[in-house]
Amino acid sequence: MQQYNSIKGKYPDAILLFRVGDFYETFAQDAIITSQVLGIVLTRRANGSASHVELAGFPYHALDTYLPKLVRSGHRVAICEQLEDPKKAKTIVQRGVTELVSPGLATGDKMLDAKSNNYLAACHINKEVIGLSFLDLSTGEFAVAEGNRELAEKLLHSFQPSEILLAKPQQKAFKTYFGDRFNLFAMDDWVFTSDHTRQLLLNHFGTATLKGFGIEEMESGIIAGGACIHYLADTEHSNLAHIRSIARITEEQYVWLDRFTIRNLELVHPTMEGGRSLLDVLDHTTTPMGTRLLKRWILMPLKEISRIQARLNRTEQFIKNRETAIELGAQLKLVGDLERLIGKVSMLKINPREVLQLARSLEAAGQIRALLEASGLSDFQSLSDRIHPCEKVRERIFRELEEEAPVHVSKGGLIRTGIDAELDDLRAISRQGKDYLAGIQQEETERTGISSLKIGFNNVFGYYLEVTNKHKDKVPDDWIRKQTLTNAERYITPVLKEYEAKILGAEEKILAIEQRLYDTLINDLQEYVAPVLINASVVAELDCLLNFAEIAIQFNYHKPVLNDGYALQLTGSRHPVIEQQLPLGEKFVPNDILLDPDDQQLIILTGPNMSGKSALLRQTALNVLMAQMGSFVPAEAATIGLVDKVFTRVGASDNISSGESTFMVEMTETASIMNNLSPRSLVILDEIGRGTSTYDGISIAWSLCEYIHQHATAKTLFATHYHELNELEERFERIKNFHISTKQSGQKVIFLRTLKKGGSLHSFGIHVARMAGMPKEVVQRADRILQELEQQQIGKDLQKQVKQIKDQTYQLNIFGMEDPIMQSIRKKLSETDINALSPIEALLLLKELQDLINS
Repeated sequence: MQQYNSIKGKYPDAILLFRVGDFYETFAQDAIITSQVLGIVLTRRANGSASHVELAGFPYHALDTYLPKLVRSGHRVAICEQLEDPKKAKTIVQRGVTELVSPGLATGDKMLDAKSNNYLAACHINKEVIGLSFLDLSTGEFAVAEGNRELAEKLLHSFQPSEILLAKPQQKAFKTYFGDRFNLFAMDDWVFTSDHTRQLLLNHFGTATLKGFGIEEMESGIIAGGACIHYLADTEHSNLAHIRSIARITEEQYVWLDRFTIRNLELVHPTMEGGRSLLDVLDHTTTPMGTRLLKRWILMPLKEISRIQARLNRTEQFIKNRETAIELGAQLKLVGDLERLIGKVSMLKINPREVLQLARSLEAAGQIRALLEASGLSDFQSLSDRIHPCEKVRERIFRELEEEAPVHVSKGGLIRTGIDAELDDLRAISRQGKDYLAGIQQEETERTGISSLKIGFNNVFGYYLEVTNKHKDKVPDDWIRKQTLTNAERYITPVLKEYEAKILGAEEKILAIEQRLYDTLINDLQEYVAPVLINASVVAELDCLLNFAEIAIQFNYHKPVLNDGYALQLTGSRHPVIEQQLPLGEKFVPNDILLDPDDQQLIILTGPNMSGKSALLRQTALNVLMAQMGSFVPAEAATIGLVDKVFTRVGASDNISSGESTFMVEMTETASIMNNLSPRSLVILDEIGRGTSTYDGISIAWSLCEYIHQHATAKTLFATHYHELNELEERFERIKNFHISTKQSGQKVIFLRTLKKGGSLHSFGIHVARMAGMPKEVVQRADRILQELEQQQIGKDLQKQVKQIKDQTYQLNIFGMEDPIMQSIRKKLSETDINALSPIEALLLLKELQDLINS
């Protein structure tokens, strides 16, 4: 156990898989955890000084089955291999850790979801500035960002890293900011120093500066990025040629979507079991890279009109040129996961079958380039020019590897005949030897009369003759018995052993030559890492655009018009997810939406329960996001002034684990929205103030509407059951009342789901209770109580009180503002003795203050 303890001491935070012969063994606490996670037997050694130590193990060939289970359960796993042939070891077999696998460093297919990235993140908190980095080891994607807490939280929720690195002293601060839902790994704080991390990045990229990546001034981002590179080196990951660039993520590039909005709009995950997300509806991509890219496009819509327009134009080209689109779709189906395949090449982890898949994918990429060039579609010229055919290496792979090459090199038979003369000669010897063995079997069968005689092989004593017990009395004297089985016995002969030596010697050399030739091929493939990654990027983008075209045709989406204005106008808009879930024969009722900061900035939306208010709110936001990700939209027409932030506050959910009630969560989320509004924001508010008393709720809802109208002028949809808020339309010029229409017939209510001007005074809550199957006596009693309350005019009294609310006067109080310029003006004025100023000095002071304001 001395060797084990020495190695384990270097990896105290990881489960150590210790290779012993044909098994991986775990000991002590590692064995207890491994036994529990994998469901395998926990035992102890039968004797020796370590007989008290817990033990759990599994065969080496089961590593691909068991390793993913350990990693997915959140454990770091150090794989300790035998570094020399045990037969040649003079003392204890030399062993060492060849790889450390953690949730953020998974690269095996069984540990990864082909449709999602697997990000390792690092976080550095420097007072108010938080630096983040995100790295997908399997694809080589690497990006950094820095900003305030809100930006960090948004990015963490969008990227959903499997593991986050941070300095040990910052663990408490991180959990205070972001909760404990992330898988953290704390490292020594010296790792997160500026000089160390910057130098690591410079060394990795082989550059003298980071200016070319646009991150030179991002100190906290650089620290986070360098921490990832440090961690890779620390975990025995040295072959990283596929990590060839580092991107900068800034607020200016993408629409702001906080975690509440991502959740409330169900962009990538449904909130209810069995539901569907926007990603589920939009994802008709063909390649794994395309699926992953589409997910990023959904979570990070664009704010740059030229980039949005480029995607829309290319989508439109595919719609108009169906033949080209169909041909491209057929080629895309032949493309494998180029990103992860070339990543495995870079990390020297690719198997022969995957190399063939890489070659076939490159062949399809070449066909895609040819199709784009022949199509004459001008919008795709820049994309097709970026595709590298990689013809030489592609042809070499097909020339050198057998079409049905094995998964593992050790199985042999992967190199074609004619590639290496020595290999061909040895194979001939091997084939002749095997023919000779077949001859021995025939000869001995005839000599002994044992019809069931057969020749077999095992690793213990090589080739043998096996005779069933029924014929063992016919065994000649010159056979040597080596093994007795339940129903048979095994023998060897001198002639058999002589030919075994020749055959095994040849086969051993064959495997060695095939390994050498394969290693040479993989090493030569390294120079193609960069062009293959570019090919993967182009193919993924084409896949997404072709996908947009297909769903636009299939679901009747139309091309939106985006501009630099502020108005939002949707004609015949629909909810992209709900319309796909309606029962057969039922059609979604489309609606027109107009939000204009000059005239109709804020819509107060009233109407009954179940009438479709929440769907209307969400479909408006989804139409905007789809347009700004470059997709056609579920509307007859859409004109959208560029939106920079989308906020939603819908539904009710407690945060009991943090000691927060439904209402506290609601107010916290709403406060975050109010503190981050801009004139280009789109705000979706649903039932604000319902978690408290009626008067409190109305007061908060009223005040929020006033604030949004008077301050940021953000485009807002505000759904409510507080019909008293209809009064706001009379007081504020840009607040308008709308309702979702219904038709009442006796005790029945028909939901027409059409948006109409004017407020509604009825919620029909009792009708909904009846539809939900509430006991009849409860519904009848509720009806009687409602009639009594209406007769007492309680609601009318409240409406009367609402009309008497005084308007708020909004004044600019420079002496109470926190703005640095206003503070400077206040300081200047408070320090000035007005009585001592001459007229000229007073004018100069006034000019100075004016310049301060203008700055």
